[in-house]
Amino acid sequence: MDNRDSEFLKRIQATFRIEAEEHLKSFSSGLIELEKAQTKEEIAIIVETMFREVHSLKGAARSINQKEIESICQPLEGLFSALKRKEMTLNKEAFDLFYKTAKLLSKLVSIDAGGHSPAENQTYKELIQQLKQFDSVSVNHLVGEEHQNTHNLVNSPSVILPLSAPEASILKGNEHGFAEVVRVPNSKLDPLLLQAEEFIQTKISFSQLMNELKLILEDITDWKAETAKWRVRRSIASSDQWNEWQDKNELRLSNLENLLSTLTHSMESDHYIFDRMVNEHLEAMKQVLMLPVSTLVESFPAMMREISQNQQKEVEFVIQGAELEIDKRILEELKDPLIHLLRNSIGHGIENPRDRMLINKPPRGKITLAFTAKESGLVEILVSDDGKGIDKMKVLKAALKAGSIAAEEVEKLTSDDILSLVFQSGVSTSTIITDIAGRGLGLSIVREKVEKLNGKCSMETMNSMGTTFRILLPMTLATFRGILVRLKDSMFILPTINVEKVLRVKSEDISTIENHETIKIDEEILSIMSLAEVLGLPNHPIENSRLKSINSAFSEHIKIVLLVAGDNRLAFKVDDVLDEHQILVKGLGKLLKRVKNISGATILGSGKIVPVLHVTDLMKSALMVRKMRTETVEEENIIIKSGRILVAEDSITSRTLLKSILETAGYQVVTAVDGINAYSVAKGDEFDLVVSDIDMPRMNGFELTKKIKGDKKLSEIPVILITALETREDMERGMEAGADAYIIKSSFDQGNLLEVIKKLI
Repeated sequence: MDNRDSEFLKRIQATFRIEAEEHLKSFSSGLIELEKAQTKEEIAIIVETMFREVHSLKGAARSINQKEIESICQPLEGLFSALKRKEMTLNKEAFDLFYKTAKLLSKLVSIDAGGHSPAENQTYKELIQQLKQFDSVSVNHLVGEEHQNTHNLVNSPSVILPLSAPEASILKGNEHGFAEVVRVPNSKLDPLLLQAEEFIQTKISFSQLMNELKLILEDITDWKAETAKWRVRRSIASSDQWNEWQDKNELRLSNLENLLSTLTHSMESDHYIFDRMVNEHLEAMKQVLMLPVSTLVESFPAMMREISQNQQKEVEFVIQGAELEIDKRILEELKDPLIHLLRNSIGHGIENPRDRMLINKPPRGKITLAFTAKESGLVEILVSDDGKGIDKMKVLKAALKAGSIAAEEVEKLTSDDILSLVFQSGVSTSTIITDIAGRGLGLSIVREKVEKLNGKCSMETMNSMGTTFRILLPMTLATFRGILVRLKDSMFILPTINVEKVLRVKSEDISTIENHETIKIDEEILSIMSLAEVLGLPNHPIENSRLKSINSAFSEHIKIVLLVAGDNRLAFKVDDVLDEHQILVKGLGKLLKRVKNISGATILGSGKIVPVLHVTDLMKSALMVRKMRTETVEEENIIIKSGRILVAEDSITSRTLLKSILETAGYQVVTAVDGINAYSVAKGDEFDLVVSDIDMPRMNGFELTKKIKGDKKLSEIPVILITALETREDMERGMEAGADAYIIKSSFDQGNLLEVIKKLI
């Protein structure tokens, strides 16, 4: 091995150690938390986290050919998979084995491959055997056993044991720490040195300004003392003395004004210089942290070669754009997602050579990993293969089996909805569980990591043509900017990167569909939620979305913030949008590690502490609130006796809306596109009620009403006219035609419509 290869090997081994130590630290911490867990829900969350850490450690070990670590992680992952499925219970024996495994893994990570004694070799082999035996024995003997209650299961006296010294050391990392080293060119370091020197000058300027402000404050204090004395002397002072004092005050005030004006100009100048220096320093630091993609992907070819050989598949692996520079912190977070996607491409995508030749494909499959710089400081990452593609029906069956979706929701799913299910934890189309695929965890980790970096993840697939995963991410972790919004007396920060638009809309632009407010933005109909309602703020009045006119000239406007997170796009109503700020986000402390809908807090220039909202959480909470509201409305609108209603409406949007509202309420609905069509349908069938628009081609609503009321067979059928015509003359004309009810669209409310129908049927 030449020096170049040796340096390369040392570099990737050092990178692996750092990553492995993080996984082991989380795993070991999880063991302690697992012993303390009180409820089944807590246990499930901790087991899921530990399962992911073992899964990721195994993948990282495979990528640099750390066979021993990989061999231990494989059966260990199986044990946690069994725990997830509740096929085994936790007891003292299990915890002893887990601690023993963590200890050995920590030791293996801290030394070079093959650098241990024969005795350590024997310990390693025995542990693997114990894990395999424990896996099979536990699953076979504990399935079907009646579980004890959670407290006894995990916190029994036989389980809570003090850690021995060697075991406790696992939690603190390895004895021999490995410092991470990044090589930085002089061209990137020189600007940092110059900026540091400029900061010194700015520091001196600020010190001088501080001293001058202190002198001014002292002068004002003296002035106040003299003024207090003059209040006492005022009654005995002569007119000349008083005038002299007044002249002195005016001169003193003028001097103070000039001094403050000079200081203000100096501070404005210094602030401008300091602002420029901070921005330049930030950009320079970003450049220092920018590393070529090659530092991330240099170990991937060897990993892909080994996996393809183990799978007995032939694969051509192509990397494009490895010279592109990306923020080091983003590269670190990208490693796990990309490994999962590449492994999936081989395990799920590429067929074996014989199957490929049977469908006229070359025996060697192709997998491409491409990095491309996009506008607005974004990078697009494509992981594509020319394999068999993803079978949507298999995905749907796997999702149903995993419980990710209910059977009654299947009919509502679009093709894209079905494909998106592959990102759910536990969903896998693999029929068997192997070390490469079958556990349904990889793509869940991918989406989770990408969204954490404020990115988007999507996929495209074609049967027998292959699959492409597309990740869109920022190239750098930009300075955090946020939009400050007000909800009654509270203020919150929304991350600017998640804010697509801030709008001010008129009340009449908001429509109600199935009891949900919606608005049309860029030709797309989006749901609107009250941010205050989603956050559960108490005593917050729900805004009225209907038009309120003042002297028929002024309409109420509603402020809306359009948020995006991943594939989700949702509009939120707020009381006010105040400003955009560059902020420093602070954590909530150890006692509040995870608060729903909140990612942290920041301190404004005024000193006020403001929560920073977690947009991904916010989307989930909004959908939950919407679901609960829908279920409540459906319960309220249950109608025991179903009626048949004819809807006449030439607008397909309004027709669909009315049909949906009435069917949701339990009615049978037939639609017609105009008055002639409606009259013909009414004569050939039986209906309990007619709902009609007025302004329709061929025969309008007034004429249709007259026709119905003039027909002996149809005259008893109630007719409701729904129209935009709201003058008194139009209403009188409708009543004269025989309409039983007249509803104006500008004040349309589905609750009122349903109440009117109940009274008429």
